[in-house]
Amino acid sequence: MDDKKKLNLGLAILPIAAMLLLLIIGYGQLNLRIESLLLISAGIAAILAYWQGYRWNDIIDAIVAKLAKAMPVMMILICVGGLIGTWMFSGTIPYMMYWGLKLISPQYILIAAFFITSVISVCTGTSWGSAGTVGVALMGVAAGLDVSLAAAAGAVVSGAYFGDKISPLSDSTNFAAIVADTDLYSHVQHLMYTTIPGFVLAAIVYFIAGHTSLTGNVATPEKVSEIVQSLESLYHFNLWLILPPILVLWGAITKRPVIPVMLAACALAIVLGIGFQGLTLKQGLNVLIDGFNLSMFSDQGHDITGVVSDVSCLLNRGGMSSMMSTILLAFCAFAFAGALALTGALTIIINWLLQVVHTTGQLIAATLVTTILVTGATCNGKLALLIPAELFKGAYRRMGLDNKNLSRTIEDGCTVIEPLIPWTAAGIYMATTLGVSTLELLPWAIQCYAAVFFALIYGFTGFGIAKITPENSLNKKEIQSEIA
Repeated sequence: MDDKKKLNLGLAILPIAAMLLLLIIGYGQLNLRIESLLLISAGIAAILAYWQGYRWNDIIDAIVAKLAKAMPVMMILICVGGLIGTWMFSGTIPYMMYWGLKLISPQYILIAAFFITSVISVCTGTSWGSAGTVGVALMGVAAGLDVSLAAAAGAVVSGAYFGDKISPLSDSTNFAAIVADTDLYSHVQHLMYTTIPGFVLAAIVYFIAGHTSLTGNVATPEKVSEIVQSLESLYHFNLWLILPPILVLWGAITKRPVIPVMLAACALAIVLGIGFQGLTLKQGLNVLIDGFNLSMFSDQGHDITGVVSDVSCLLNRGGMSSMMSTILLAFCAFAFAGALALTGALTIIINWLLQVVHTTGQLIAATLVTTILVTGATCNGKLALLIPAELFKGAYRRMGLDNKNLSRTIEDGCTVIEPLIPWTAAGIYMATTLGVSTLELLPWAIQCYAAVFFALIYGFTGFGIAKITPENSLNKKEIQSEIA
């Protein structure tokens, strides 16, 4: 390493600045593929490493080292896709949706919208699917009750992103754990510190707001009834269908190996789909890989002509192959991260940063601001998780903080903030789907922005901040090696 050229701060910032510029112009303005822009960014970082004196074998080894550390969690992400598909196949997720819709109380529409979308998003791990189907139906309920559509949309978005943030089935939750180099279950547990208070605060506001509105006792709107009836006509519902999530929950509580537990839950769901829904083993194995499609019922002689389109939008998802685009993005992102790590640029930036940031609160605040800025600049949630994670990982280690603090903070600043920025894909989707502008629903999306304030409070008070345990701590030399 002694014969390699050293970078100054300007050269250290160059690859990151180039990547942000490429993404802002290439992705934001010209709508180019993110993967190709990341590969160009990786090329710039590799050229810088080559100028320092590294050669191709050094660069590829650095990239492979990054990918090797992330591979176990990428495998979990692939299993999540299989889990979603097979749980649709068995009727497990539709069963949960069915009861969520049946328990709706028009008198408490705001809190009902929040709770139902929360349950469905936790079960599915998708905010867009929850808001685009049940969320749309709930907006119809609000319109029928003459309830503020901005408040209803805020409740739907809050609920949808509650699950997207903490569900083990969510790709953003898994990705945050990957890039911060922490365990998925530890990440989810640590998220509760900022997520649960936000959930309670949002529920209180929606409950009070519901009681200040004049909501009459009206029947459940037709659209919700149609979805319920369609689900009843497709599936044979019973309590046995909740066994797969119970199995996964048992695995999480007892800390069993994640991948075997998920695959076992997939196998159990296939058995339930064959036994209770009359589907075939071949269809179950296809669902595991390619995802569920409603046409499978028609192949078995079921009449699906009367099924409303919203149901097919909600059910047609999952499969291991559905995660391949996220995996490809991760490969391209880690190509950049690996080459950047080899240059030592992050060490130089962190050394400069730590001259300014001296406390845990300042580090949390710096992470949040950076994450929100990157989210707005790149309009891409995955990149907004990756860049701050790579930038601040070493700083958290040096301050003796567990990486799960980092994974929680980047989720608090990205996953739930993205739909509140009008020009991001998530912001555009939510506003278009729910028929309410982003700025109108923003004040009511309490669950989304409350976590930022709780994260700052915890950072400056020390509450809910996990330290590195003695057996897991690194000495200074090891920290330098980890960053490099």
